[in-house]
Amino acid sequence: MRRSSVFRLALVVGFWAFLAACSRDPAVRKQKYFESGERYFAKGKYREAIIQFRNATEVDSSFSAAHYRLAETYLKLQDGQQAYTELGRTLELDPENSKARIDLANLLILNGQLNRAREHTDWLREKQAGDPDAHIAIAHLLEAEQKFEPAIAEVQKAIRLAPDRGDLYLALAVVQSKANLPDAAEANFKKAVELRAKGNPRIVLAAFYESRGRYSEAEHEVQRIIAAEPKNSDARASLAKLYLAEGKRGEAEEFLKQAKRELPDDPAAYRMLGDFYFAVNNIDGAMAEYASLYHDHPHDLQVKKNYVQLLIMKNQFEEANKINEDILKGKSQDEDCLTYRGEIQMGEGKSMEAIQTLESVIGSNPDNAVAHYQLGLAFSQLSQWDRAWQETEEAVRIRPYMVDAQRALANLAFQKGDFPGVQTAATKIIALQPASPDGYVLRALSWMARKQLPSAEADARKAIEVAPQAAGGYLAMGNLRSQEQKLSEAESWYRQSLGRDPNSADALQGLIDVYTREKHPEKAIAAARAQISLSPSNSAFYGLLGGVLLETKDYAKAQSALEKAVELNKSNTDAYAKLSRAEAGQSRLDQAVATCKEGLRENPRSATLYLLLGDLEEQKNDREAAKSAYQSALDAKHDDAMAANNLAYLLLETNGNLDLALQLAQTARRALPRSANVADTLGWAFYQKGAYQSAIAMFQEAIRLTAQNNEPDNATFHYHLGLAYAKAEKPVQARQHLERVLKLDPKYTDADSVRKQLAELKS
Repeated sequence: MRRSSVFRLALVVGFWAFLAACSRDPAVRKQKYFESGERYFAKGKYREAIIQFRNATEVDSSFSAAHYRLAETYLKLQDGQQAYTELGRTLELDPENSKARIDLANLLILNGQLNRAREHTDWLREKQAGDPDAHIAIAHLLEAEQKFEPAIAEVQKAIRLAPDRGDLYLALAVVQSKANLPDAAEANFKKAVELRAKGNPRIVLAAFYESRGRYSEAEHEVQRIIAAEPKNSDARASLAKLYLAEGKRGEAEEFLKQAKRELPDDPAAYRMLGDFYFAVNNIDGAMAEYASLYHDHPHDLQVKKNYVQLLIMKNQFEEANKINEDILKGKSQDEDCLTYRGEIQMGEGKSMEAIQTLESVIGSNPDNAVAHYQLGLAFSQLSQWDRAWQETEEAVRIRPYMVDAQRALANLAFQKGDFPGVQTAATKIIALQPASPDGYVLRALSWMARKQLPSAEADARKAIEVAPQAAGGYLAMGNLRSQEQKLSEAESWYRQSLGRDPNSADALQGLIDVYTREKHPEKAIAAARAQISLSPSNSAFYGLLGGVLLETKDYAKAQSALEKAVELNKSNTDAYAKLSRAEAGQSRLDQAVATCKEGLRENPRSATLYLLLGDLEEQKNDREAAKSAYQSALDAKHDDAMAANNLAYLLLETNGNLDLALQLAQTARRALPRSANVADTLGWAFYQKGAYQSAIAMFQEAIRLTAQNNEPDNATFHYHLGLAYAKAEKPVQARQHLERVLKLDPKYTDADSVRKQLAELKS
């Protein structure tokens, strides 16, 4: 008995010792984790699969199969950044893994990194000529480069290798559609449906029908999918998009609310309503929806990121920063969130910090197009236009399909007065989004700036044709008719634009401009009030109303409207400036200064407000405070010509640094060659430097520009010119201009000095 017990005990001890040995064996442990990850992956439990695959790589960091499965799982979760990292690690460990190379090439193409993708497609072309998926990856790259014929040839090679794969016919149909071969594309879409291709071929066929205006056929295809697969969120998104294309905005919204109720656990489904609000520019609706989703799904990373972006758009930087930094605690190198950090810093007026943040993102990943784009915006804040252009062009080079970057290039071109550049960017936008009005509207504006009005009208009307429910084309037509002095027609177009977008400040501004030019301020005021009744939370509308009232010198009512404008939007610097002017118009200079300073606390990089503050301080005879304000304006916008001019003049008037004053005056003159005041400032700098002939030339230019600009003759310009002639020993001319001063303004500020100079010239 004892021998038997001992024997059994030995067996038990030996068994547990064996298990312990197995658990300590890294090869066994990593395999167990890997197999567990595979089981979770097969069940669609991707987050659990990630944990297990990650455990396997922690046991053995060189376990390439686990790294690859991690990449595939991240792709399922649409986390491209993590997938990219794992695919790169896979190829470091196993350069011959063609599937990983195909996935990486496709991911790079999707992100617009075509040059880097080409490295992988070249390898595939050489070593995987018999793999249909390799040919598809090559075709994707050619398609992205808009080389449609060779792309079609590559897909056809794939089909010859695997003629029964429906996804290959689907890929062929997509390229043929882009190549404007609709009949061939439709046949291959149907072939893909027949072969039950992966990737929802009916949805893609429906999108094809929609692009051809065949809405009933498109809806039929999508409804078939929903009937067969009620939980297919892609099909529901497709139907909502179709409703929107048909102008059925209400139906789309209700349908997406229903999808959210019926698929509460599908992230793609419950995010669709918020994304819909964003797509139709209902930012308040998107904000409310994502605030709710953030509460209901606190662990959904995409919800957090989308909410952060919306908070940034609404200038709620403190809350955006709180959520964004919380994400970064767990994912310190998340490129999206680091880029959001840069955006938040820009919003807070911390442009230099934003530049450092965004440059660190680019340092880790030079091909991050979004970071380059945001860096361009940061440089724009500092008026460093060359760097802004450079970074934005780099974003477009990396990701040619990045429409926001193309728009930014168009805006930068406008800033430089480079209207052919605007046209180039607009034409690229049209190529990328031919069914969107934006590119046509931008190109119309570039034509208008160059007085090529027939071309402008063609593009404006094209914008209306492709998007009759959008406001942009009607706005462009209003601007065109206004430029042609056809004011009644302009009024009609602006009203049509407002009818499609009741929140359009540009359209209301155009309408107000028409009434102002017709000398009907009462109509302008009525139009602003009518629009406010439709959009009572629109800060810009109160700003426009305040502006009209300000021009009519109804300062009290202007103040009331402008106070509402800044209450609704603390970032409305134009409203702060107008409010200060309204207060100054009521001789409340201290309050005007206080308002300016409040606006600057909210918008510390506003050169406009610093410039106005300087002017107000001058009116209060506080020249030192004025100089400080003008210097701050230049710190915020180093090439602000008016700030340079005003600071230069104050330096000259207060015995300041003459060399700096001359430099600032020359800077202002280069930027504003048609400004009489700027010419006078430069002349005054030359005078004080003893360069009297140069001073005379600039004072003469100031007087000439005054007449040319239909401005009242300026006594100060004649006074300065008279002094310069006196120094140049030309007494006749000196007396002529000094006498002109007293004729223009007998109570001129320096009248005593003028009389003294005249007396000296006669003696």
